[in-house]
Order: sequence, then structure tokens, then C-alpha cells
Amino acid sequence: MSDLRLDDTIFEDLKKTFSTISDRMEDARRSLKGTDASAVGESKLIEDVQDFADDWGYGIKQLGKHTQGAVKMINKIGETFEGLDLELAESLKATKRKGK
Repeated sequence: MSDLRLDDTIFEDLKKTFSTISDRMEDARRSLKGTDASAVGESKLIEDVQDFADDWGYGIKQLGKHTQGAVKMINKIGETFEGLDLELAESLKATKRKGK
């Protein structure tokens, strides 16, 4: 390997963090979807609470999708970095062989 090094645990930690965020967002979305708005009493208020839950549910779903996309990008970055690191190592070996 070359001197260019990035610890794999960085990518694993990022993936774990973003995966956890995605899971928590989904849990929150499900909770909002199951909200019993009738507890607030007044019909207009019930409607507003339901609209709020729907809007937030949609937003949370979108955030969850973006965090899943971030995990895919982190995987891609890790793969690309590993490939570049191997290329650099081979290039350094070839340079050393030519220098002898």
C-alpha cells in the first residue's frame, strides 16, 4: 500500500450513522401516520393535525430516502478511494523498480 491511507472505519462509521438516521426517520414517519388526531376535539383542529402529520410524514420519508442515498455514495467513495490507493501503490512500486 501507499502512504495515502484512509481508515475503513471512517466509512463504516458514516454508513452506520446515516443508516441509523434513516431508520429513526422511518420510525418517526410511522408514528406520525398513526396519530389519532381526534384527541384534540375540534373538527378543524383535527383536520389541521392530520394535515400536519401528513406533511411531516412526507418530509420525513424524503429525508430517509436522502440518507439512504448518502449511504450509497459513502460506499462508492470508499470503493473509489480503495482503487486509487491501490493504483498509487502500484505506481510507487513501478517507480522504485525503474529507479534501481
